[in-house]
Amino acid sequence: MKNSHSASYAAAGVDVTAGYEAVKRIKPMVESTYIPGVMGTLGGFGGMFAPELAGMKKPVLVSGTDGVGTKLRLALLMNKHDTIGIDCVAMCVNDIICGGASPLFFLDYIACGKNDPVRIAEIVTGIAEGCRQSECALVGGETAEHPGVMPDEDYDVAGFSVGIVDEEQIIDGKRLSKGDVLIGLGSTGVHSNGFSLVRKVFDVEHADLTAPVAELDGKSLGETLLTPTRIYVKAVKALLKAGVDIHAISHITGGGFYENVPRMMTDGLTASIDLNAFPRLPIFDLIQKKGNIPERDMYNTFNMGIGMILALPAEQAEQALSLLQAAGERAYRIGEVVAGEEGVVLE
Repeated sequence: MKNSHSASYAAAGVDVTAGYEAVKRIKPMVESTYIPGVMGTLGGFGGMFAPELAGMKKPVLVSGTDGVGTKLRLALLMNKHDTIGIDCVAMCVNDIICGGASPLFFLDYIACGKNDPVRIAEIVTGIAEGCRQSECALVGGETAEHPGVMPDEDYDVAGFSVGIVDEEQIIDGKRLSKGDVLIGLGSTGVHSNGFSLVRKVFDVEHADLTAPVAELDGKSLGETLLTPTRIYVKAVKALLKAGVDIHAISHITGGGFYENVPRMMTDGLTASIDLNAFPRLPIFDLIQKKGNIPERDMYNTFNMGIGMILALPAEQAEQALSLLQAAGERAYRIGEVVAGEEGVVLE
């Protein structure tokens, strides 16, 4: 690629040499995520991975794809780009683990108005960290310049991940039963959902994002909102390794409790959740107060402090809570599975 340069393409707004510089900067970060199974290195036309299938009767691949949404606008306003990649990975791998699958590898797609190798490297710093947190490999990606379509300073990030699970170990809610206990895993904040509403409530384009806010324990609004999405992969894997019989899992993303919890339920069963069983994070109180948002809308938009919910047998609840706390999670017994057709009841 030493001789690759097109003056005509550069005049049209795309500098291919900037792409080569970005690859040079991110290569060590990418390689830091490699796990057994990775084949080759950065620079090929396709990322290769050879999964370990020993002991599996019928391997099933589970895939997930997502982006970061308008949370990116906060990163641009704060000129902080080294954590947004964690959000991108989290939104994919947290979905995959809901099926009991271990993420194997991840690929990213970064679209930008103008390729700034330093900024691209900052973004990939977060992506690589997210992959390390979820024990999966970053095996490839794409950076595309879109001059004339996006402003020079703008960018968007999306990702794609693939995991694997033995068919008989799939978590799909089929064994869910009345009396199962619901364990909630604490979130780190807003995560990566509801930011169109957040941005409207705080008028972020004109707000002081760096000033300390008393209601946020002295943290700034920008710092609080940019806190990366919690990745729950290691915690769930620790439970499964210890033999905890997880019947269903829900990742609380866009749509909050009312949209996501029913997705883990089966016909005739409803999740009964005690809202006093877990702490509500200060950022949600501030959003509700500032935006004069009805209580139901809050729980139908945000995670409200719980990023993932697990359903498991009541006799394993204490073991699960102990293991989760040992894994560094804030975990709470937040309710149980009851008979009903509502899908979720918040009390």
